[in-house]
Amino acid sequence: MLTVHERTSRRLLGIRLASKVARGVARHLVRFFANLPQELRQTVTFDNGTEFAGHLALHRLSIETFFCDPRPPWQKGGIENAIGRMRRLIPRKTTLSITRFRQCIADRSANIVSAPSLLIACSQ
Repeated sequence: MLTVHERTSRRLLGIRLASKVARGVARHLVRFFANLPQELRQTVTFDNGTEFAGHLALHRLSIETFFCDPRPPWQKGGIENAIGRMRRLIPRKTTLSITRFRQCIADRSANIVSAPSLLIACSQ
């Protein structure tokens, strides 16, 4: 699952991925950010995972990319908190087939009302 956390609105988008291959992750990120207004897509900060090796593709959208330092956890506190909220809806080791993924969200729809900043996308 690829998660994107917008710091100002505190919105979290979870995108189901087939794999963590850098090219596929970059393609999903470009598609996602291309649909946002320019003022919401100025910078992106990644952790140091190899799945973000294609980050330069975002430069075509005039998005500056940065990477967290390896040890300071305060640099990614917002995303860690947001992922914790998402885990309340989608526990670890949940099978994320498209059908199961949608059912998992539907089963927990009452929680989404109490956590309006969580958005989940079912991507093929």
